[in-house]
Amino acid sequence: MKKKLPHHHQEEAVNLDFLLGPDQAQRLASSLKQLDDPTRLEIFWILCHREECVTNLASLMDMSSPAVSHHLRSLKLAGLIQSRREGKEMIYSARKTKLVDFLIRIIDEGKNL
Repeated sequence: MKKKLPHHHQEEAVNLDFLLGPDQAQRLASSLKQLDDPTRLEIFWILCHREECVTNLASLMDMSSPAVSHHLRSLKLAGLIQSRREGKEMIYSARKTKLVDFLIRIIDEGKNL
């Protein structure tokens, strides 16, 4: 999409194809917002490296299972993790998406800040 802007710093009509649409911006902001919480970030990081059930995640995080389940629900609604049933248990893992791959790189770089 080309648009004429009020101030002409460069060419007269500017290509604005790089802009996010309202739906894209909302989905991305919602996903990124979930990692604003240190506990969810840590749970997400664990699930980027291994599949786990709620009980094991609760043990790793030194939290109750209901508290971990609450964080998992938020991460799942944001599209960052997925679950599958194994017998009576739900097993969680990071989704295989470009966004998750990008977030893994960011977190990995940020570990040493």
